Amino acid sequence: MWFDLILVALLVICVITDLRERKIYNKVLIPFLAIGLILNIAVGGIAGLGHALAGLAVGFAILLIPYFLGGMGAGDVKLLAVIGGLKGTVFVLTAAVYMALAGGILALFVLFFRKGALSRIKQIGNFIGGLRSGVKIPLALDKDSLNATYPYGVAIAIGALAAIVFPSGGGLL
Repeated sequence: MWFDLILVALLVICVITDLRERKIYNKVLIPFLAIGLILNIAVGGIAGLGHALAGLAVGFAILLIPYFLGGMGAGDVKLLAVIGGLKGTVFVLTAAVYMALAGGILALFVLFFRKGALSRIKQIGNFIGGLRSGVKIPLALDKDSLNATYPYGVAIAIGALAAIVFPSGGGLL
């Protein structure tokens, strides 16, 4: 219960800063990580610390490759690591599945509901129609639509909240 409340407070703060400034601050993450480690030690002793550190490592590792490829900010990687440090390995893995689903849906919204969306939808439709008839029509999306970014901390927060509400996957996992 306490871990969930702390996690929700962390997520609210990080979503607000990510939406406003496109940043997730270390000065927010580090105190929450410290609180999570202390609580895990208080609840589970050395085993609790091991549980928290394993979750921290797994959460960090999940987004490390997308970060190196330039598709993710360092704050997003650290946020998922802190979530793992608070709640452990199983939770962060469950949250990562929900996060990926939410991130994909948010990416589609960004792709289709930005300026020039009708043009992109027509181009994708022509491309798919060409594939069905055996004609290769080049997909001519402008670079702005392909480089559109969004604050991924929102997807991480949705994933973590979904993992709180549906801890065993809710039939999805």
